[in-house]
Amino acid sequence: MKKINPYKVSLAIAAICMVIAIVLFSTGNIENAGRLLIIFFISLAIGFRGFPLLKGFAYSMMIFAAVTTALNFPEYFKEINGFKLTTLITPLIQLIMFGMGTKMGLKDFAGVVKMPKGVLIGLVGHYTVMPLMGFALAKAFNFPPEIAAGVVLIGSMPCGMASNVMSYLANANLALAITLTAVSTLLSPFLTPLWMKVLGGQFIEVNAVAMMWDIFKMVIIPIGAGLIFNKIIKGSKFMDKAMPMVSMFGIAFIIVIITASGRDNLLAIGPALILCAFIHNTSGYLFGYWIGRLFNLNERDSRTIAIEVGMQNGGLASGLAKEMGKAATLGLAPAVFGPLMNITGSILASYWHRKPPVDKDENIKKITPGLEIQS
Repeated sequence: MKKINPYKVSLAIAAICMVIAIVLFSTGNIENAGRLLIIFFISLAIGFRGFPLLKGFAYSMMIFAAVTTALNFPEYFKEINGFKLTTLITPLIQLIMFGMGTKMGLKDFAGVVKMPKGVLIGLVGHYTVMPLMGFALAKAFNFPPEIAAGVVLIGSMPCGMASNVMSYLANANLALAITLTAVSTLLSPFLTPLWMKVLGGQFIEVNAVAMMWDIFKMVIIPIGAGLIFNKIIKGSKFMDKAMPMVSMFGIAFIIVIITASGRDNLLAIGPALILCAFIHNTSGYLFGYWIGRLFNLNERDSRTIAIEVGMQNGGLASGLAKEMGKAATLGLAPAVFGPLMNITGSILASYWHRKPPVDKDENIKKITPGLEIQS
């Protein structure tokens, strides 16, 4: 008797749930269709685990399952016995940033000296093109003021933490990726409030000084504590295993809380916000890659710039939205952009993973061993 593959069974269940959900949607039975979509995403996440090419998307599918659950049952993710769950957003961000600090050291900033050209191009692209593009898209889509400001906010964030993983999978320059993430994060208390004041301030009132302090307490202080912890307790196996899991759970929980809080707004403008996120994200990849090639960066570095420019720190954006008291509106763009960036980043990384970077100089060296290229 042939052994049943549980992963294939799970994918089959997902397909059946999707078909039934579509039928229910078409007949107006939205409530039950929504419940089937939860099972659909959970089944996809389980099924994807059994296939190497799809395994990287399992976490994103679980995020979608959690978001769908929050949309269908928002009352369970707003408060518990009078305690508002949005209160947990800031501590979770601080915990995630502490974990990031435990993975960092002075060597992560050495790339500024070793690879100044790549770092400068990446930072300029990330902190000019992405905020301006966010502003342009917010205007073009004519979002309500607080939703529009949220698009500018996510565009003004430092590099996303997941970008380093994507760079590794894409056969990019991991050292450059880590340096860009570290430096852009340290610059965020100054550049993010600046862009929010200049661009986001055209939609809502922005207190740049208060935002600067919010970023310091959510980012700089926890990362500093993590660096000190890493210095005192070197090579903690428990922390190495625990912090990535804590970070993934924390980001997922933050997205769920914000989705539940802004459910009505999200249902009204969700499709437009998803399209806006896709345009913003993929434009960042395209710009980052081709600006790298334009300035004669090699293939590996250009891939890194593409990923680092295209992916923003959605968790931090959500935390800032909560600190401004607008998690249900300002926080919607980060909640939508975050999962989408993980999916597009995974697809791009998988594509590049199957295409090892080979530059012209490397080809010449392979054809003529020992030939030195003079620059």
